[in-house]
Amino acid sequence: MRLNDLLLGLAIMCLWGFNFSVIKLGADQINPILLTTLRFTFAVLPVIFFIKRPRVKLRYLIGYGVTFGVGVWGMMTSAISLGVSAGMAGVLMDLSLISSLLIGWLVLKEKITPRQSVGALLILIGALVSLSLQDGSVPLAGLLLVLIGALSWSIIGLIVKMANTQQVFAFSVWGMLFAPIPLATLALISYGPEVFIALPEQMNTSVWFSILFQAYPTTLLGYWLWNRLITQYPLSTVAPLTMLTPVFGLIGSALFHGEVISHAKLLACSLILVGFLIGQWQQSWFKRQTKSVT
Repeated sequence: MRLNDLLLGLAIMCLWGFNFSVIKLGADQINPILLTTLRFTFAVLPVIFFIKRPRVKLRYLIGYGVTFGVGVWGMMTSAISLGVSAGMAGVLMDLSLISSLLIGWLVLKEKITPRQSVGALLILIGALVSLSLQDGSVPLAGLLLVLIGALSWSIIGLIVKMANTQQVFAFSVWGMLFAPIPLATLALISYGPEVFIALPEQMNTSVWFSILFQAYPTTLLGYWLWNRLITQYPLSTVAPLTMLTPVFGLIGSALFHGEVISHAKLLACSLILVGFLIGQWQQSWFKRQTKSVT
């Protein structure tokens, strides 16, 4: 991966890491599924009226929207509302690297290098260390939802690869069109109409900030850039970048929510960071790049 693309990926991870704290800000005040519904509603409207539908099969757009909306962020937001700390949510999400490497190998026939294998092993150990925490930051019910979100994240990468589109921004926006209705339906089935009735009174300034921050910088900008990286590089190369999200997630949670970063959490993040560096290290990072990736 070229150095400038690597730096872009790091910036996205910082944004996404801080986003866990923003999610908690909203999920502590309104229903988590409705929060996610509003996030994707605002991410799609009104921008979709100004963007032509990408030339891909409809099933890829539907698969992206449902998996991204319900599978990834519906589950992650619900996990945070159940007590998973904003910092640890990012750490546990990193288990998606394992399934991403396996999907890339089994389905896309991508090669897993020994260096990537070592990096993935260290990341897995780091994630397992986080499961030993006894401070209540990882309740079992929340953990199960995070694991669903992590698997869904890997599936998202596969869908983008199979769609094989260069219209990454249009693909993101049109795919997210299929997220709000399944999310709203899930909220209705799971919680009943009461959550919809109570919503107007719960919409304060901090909730609006949570929704709009998730919708625009995090979702529209962040995932547009991320999907560009996925289309330019092998999934097994891009996926390890997500391992830095928990580092920024813990920093954000400590700053904004007062989460205590214990020695176990520091160890988990250190293992993840070292695993990332081993899996991604290339001598070409420090060579002048004059050719662009097409």
